[in-house]
Amino acid sequence: MRIADICTRNVIHIGALASVREAAEAMRRHHVGALVVVDQPNGERIPVGILTDRDIVVSVIAAGVDPAAVAVGDVMSRNPATCGEDEDVFDAIETMRERGVRRLPVLNAKGGLAGMLTVDDVHGVLSTHLSELGRALVREQVREMHTRA
Repeated sequence: MRIADICTRNVIHIGALASVREAAEAMRRHHVGALVVVDQPNGERIPVGILTDRDIVVSVIAAGVDPAAVAVGDVMSRNPATCGEDEDVFDAIETMRERGVRRLPVLNAKGGLAGMLTVDDVHGVLSTHLSELGRALVREQVREMHTRA
């Protein structure tokens, strides 16, 4: 199963020079817990970091720092783990496991931001497939009971 088939395409992103307050407002407005921090060297949105609501709480709020006085680039996690649109979901799971992350920016062939894959996306798809597999097993049992009766 390809990442392109299950990722969220409408990714909320922000620049590294924006304030943490602006980032928090964007998270609230769009009902998300993370923003992909991008640079746009040639018009392509290139992920350079991720800022999560937890980053804001731990690094800014708990430290007593004014969110309006801190840039996203000072708090974000740099060099984010990513995956490609054409990668298999199980490769993405391995990347999440190895890097200890719940979200992966999805890159297009040019290295630009194409989507976001989350643990919730993966869980939802795999749960559906496992449920379908369970139904197939039940159908097989019913068919066998009818043919051997």
